Amino acid sequence: MIYALLRPALFRLDAERAHGLALAGLKLRGGGAPTRPAAGPLVTTVAGLTFPNPLGMAAGFDKDGEVPDALLGLGFGFAEVGSITPLPQAGNPRPRLFRLVEDQAVINRMGFNNGGAEAAVARLAARAARPGIVGINIGANKDSVDRSADYATMTRLMAPLASYLAVNISSPNTPGLRALQDESALTDLLDGVVAARGPEGPPVFLKVAPDLEPADIDAIARIAIDRRLGALIVSNTTIARPPLRSAHGGETGGLSGAPLRDLAQQRLRDFRKATGGAIPLVGVGGIATAEDAFARIRAGASLVQLYSAMVYAGPGIARRITRGLETLLRQYGFSTIAEAVGSE
Repeated sequence: MIYALLRPALFRLDAERAHGLALAGLKLRGGGAPTRPAAGPLVTTVAGLTFPNPLGMAAGFDKDGEVPDALLGLGFGFAEVGSITPLPQAGNPRPRLFRLVEDQAVINRMGFNNGGAEAAVARLAARAARPGIVGINIGANKDSVDRSADYATMTRLMAPLASYLAVNISSPNTPGLRALQDESALTDLLDGVVAARGPEGPPVFLKVAPDLEPADIDAIARIAIDRRLGALIVSNTTIARPPLRSAHGGETGGLSGAPLRDLAQQRLRDFRKATGGAIPLVGVGGIATAEDAFARIRAGASLVQLYSAMVYAGPGIARRITRGLETLLRQYGFSTIAEAVGSE
C-alpha cells in the first residue's frame, strides 16, 4: 500500500535514479527480519543448498552486493548479487535503463556497470557469517583480452564468499559475450571455472540466454551435465522484440518483464527436455505472480527468480508470491514444492 502511494513519484524520476533510491532505502532498512526458518512446504534443496522458499531476487538489482541481507529480509528465499567483474567499469552511456509501463516491462543496456571485485570482496566478506543463501553472479570486463581468464579469476575470488556462483555469459549488453555460449568456448570456460573453484567450492550455476537455437540448447545441456553444474538459470533478458506498446519499445538492450514470460517459459521447457531432468533449473523472466512462479515450477524449475516485477509491484512482492505458492500447493494436492517440479 505504501509503495502504491510512492510509485507515481518514483516513476517521474529517471529509472536508474529511482533504482539508486531503492538501493538506498534497503541500506537504511538493513537486514530486517530473516526469511522463515527452513521448515514448511516451500523449503527445497537444490545443489546441496537448502532454500527456505524457491523465490529469489535475480542478478542485476544488487550489482555490487550492497543489500543481500535486506533482500532476504523482504521474504526472498535467496538473493543473487552482481554481475561483478574483475575490474571496476562504468558500463554503457546513460540513459540505459527504461521502464515500459504499458507493457509491464524493462529494457536495459547497463553493460556490467559495477565497482569491481576488490570492493565486492570486502563488502561480501563482512556479511559472510550471516545466515541466508547469497549467490554471486560473475562476469568479464568489456575490454578484457581473455574473458575466460576473467571468469576463472572471479571464481577464485568469490568462491569462498558465495553460496553458489552464477556464470553470466548471456547478457546482451557486452559485445561478444554471448559467443561464449558456443560449445567449444563454453567447454573451455567452464573447465577453467571448475578448476578455479576447487573440489570444496560452491556449486556453479550457468545463466543462459532465451535467444538460443535448438542445437545450442542441446549442446549447453550436455556440457552442463558433463561438468556437473549445480543448475542452469533459464533465462537472461531477450534481444527479441514482441509487440510492445510503450514509446521505449524500440530501445536497444535486453528486454525483461511480462513480454518475456512466454519465451522464458518455453525455453525452460526446452532445457527440461534436453537435460531429461538431470540438472536443476532456475526459471527467470516475466514472473510477477504466484501463478507465474508456479507455472514455471510445474514446467520444471526447482527455483524461480524475479527482478522487473518488483519495479511495478514493490518490495512486498516476495511475501505475496510465497503466500500464493503455499495456497497453490494445497489446491493442487502437493505437500512440498519439490513434488510440483516438472508436474505439468
